[in-house]
Amino acid sequence: MHEPTQTATPRAQARITVSTPERMRELGRGLAGLLRAGDLVLLSGELGAGKTTLARGLGEGLGVRGAVTSPTFVIARVHPSTGGGPPLVHVDAYRLGGGLEEMEDLDLDVSLPESVVVVEWGEGKVEELTEDRLHVVIGRTLGTDVPEPRSDDGADDGGVDVRAVTLTGVGPRWADVDLSAVT
Repeated sequence: MHEPTQTATPRAQARITVSTPERMRELGRGLAGLLRAGDLVLLSGELGAGKTTLARGLGEGLGVRGAVTSPTFVIARVHPSTGGGPPLVHVDAYRLGGGLEEMEDLDLDVSLPESVVVVEWGEGKVEELTEDRLHVVIGRTLGTDVPEPRSDDGADDGGVDVRAVTLTGVGPRWADVDLSAVT
């Protein structure tokens, strides 16, 4: 019996080590330079991993209006551009249990073509919106010796809380993008 041939989805990938919250924001600002209207960005990682900090950097890099903060209780916020670029739609799907059906009330499919849509906790919930998306997975890398301050206030707390950020571009949109060039 002949098995159907599956077409491989083009992927681009990079892994970046982030040692401070400010560097996470810098990473977001750098990623913003790659984004354009119609891009879907999924942010994954445990509570406190730095998803909102990265989203804040994306907002700064895109030049949007309003403070990018966690939209946990409002589910989604729209940040218009201050310079003619695409608006940022920042979604927190943490409290949403279902898949795309539950997200439909947010009209992300309507917003996506003219916006950059960033979804925290969106894995397994919004991938069906488009075949082209950027997955950003933030994980803690405990036990790594980093000589920089690691707490949010810049003080050296004596602990190590380095983040390993994996960027994976899925679909033709990301096939030729050098994600490793982002700093």
